[in-house]
Amino acid sequence: MAASGESPGQRDGARVLIAGGGIGGLTAALCLHRAGHDVTVFESVAEPHELGVGINLLPHSVRILHDLGLEPALAAGAVLTGELRFCSDDGTLIWSEPRGLAAGNPWPQYSIHRGRLQMLLLAAVRQELGPDRVRTGHHLDGFDQDDDGVTVRFIERRTGRALEPVRGDILVGCDGLHSAVRSNLFPDEGPLHHAGLVLWRGAVEAAPFLDGRTMFMAGHDEQKAVVYPIRDPAAAGGTALVNWVAERPVEHDTAEADWNTPVDPADIAPWFEAWDFGWIHIGELIASSRVAYRFPMVDRDPLERWSHGRVTLLGDAAHPMRPNGSNGASQAILDAEALAQALEPGADHATALARYEDQRLEATSRLVLANRQAGPERVMQWVKDRCDGSCTDRHTCVDAADLEREANAYKALAGFDIAQLQAMAASPEGG
Repeated sequence: MAASGESPGQRDGARVLIAGGGIGGLTAALCLHRAGHDVTVFESVAEPHELGVGINLLPHSVRILHDLGLEPALAAGAVLTGELRFCSDDGTLIWSEPRGLAAGNPWPQYSIHRGRLQMLLLAAVRQELGPDRVRTGHHLDGFDQDDDGVTVRFIERRTGRALEPVRGDILVGCDGLHSAVRSNLFPDEGPLHHAGLVLWRGAVEAAPFLDGRTMFMAGHDEQKAVVYPIRDPAAAGGTALVNWVAERPVEHDTAEADWNTPVDPADIAPWFEAWDFGWIHIGELIASSRVAYRFPMVDRDPLERWSHGRVTLLGDAAHPMRPNGSNGASQAILDAEALAQALEPGADHATALARYEDQRLEATSRLVLANRQAGPERVMQWVKDRCDGSCTDRHTCVDAADLEREANAYKALAGFDIAQLQAMAASPEGG
């Protein structure tokens, strides 16, 4: 491996500038560095620290993170998700399936605190690329490109002070839902697409439920809860860190689409006062939280292209999608690997970015549109519409074959069909 800060084959590699030090940008930095490129990450925040709540990493993306050497850190800081359940709003089971290693996948599914994952990736980038390869306090203000490269302008966001421009071969916009790179490329795109739903999210220390590795979704289109652990108990008999999401239809200003808008959990808990399933009381779980975060359910229409000459997009900057199916972070990680594979050292840069786009744009566009139909979670509304109240221990009002078909179709669409992953693991290249 190359020394810290030195890319293997660096003289043949591209000078890649990454706007955004989130999960997608940092994973891209690691993948591109290992592919032989000279990479620098520019992050708007002056001092990155753990923010947000929980996310899921699906097996196809975990393969990439393991290949980057992060398996020990993930195993220590995340929960190995073993089961997914869908329930009605009284806790009656609709569908259950094993997940990750329990389902026979070659790689696990992890549930983890988003901020913790970002800090793990940040530490890995600083160690492998060098501490100077992540420049914080740099907010992208604009860019220009020519036949020889791209010049990127930055400001200090808090003060508006102009910073020294940086010259590179390629610019990758990994700057999230409100991407400055995307808005420069598509200045007339218009507002976010709002689903008419709002999410409230939180994480709280609580007693483990069921086997301690189960994720469940309960409710229907008018009110929904998603709950899963994102950190195991530190000791036997201790509490786990449990992530929860509440969802309801609400009129809301999309301009406030920010994961970190704090609200009082006491305003949310009464909606779930009657949601006591015996093995968990969702209203009490929410009420015991210190803070919650509000986020309108938004996305954007798929773009016809991401790459413009020497500039391209990745992750939420390229394909912001609703969180149905727990796919956002995983798809950004897949983007990162695809970009590194397309950008072979010595290749024409614009051609390589177009090749990356060809591999990822259509697949992610299909997911954006599928998630507008609630993804695999729509089976809960099927039960709401069809059940006559006679189902007790388990809902039989929807045929099990329909439920299984829905679950498997979404896995195939999102790229983590188990047969495909097993074949990948058995291939000569392996994972």
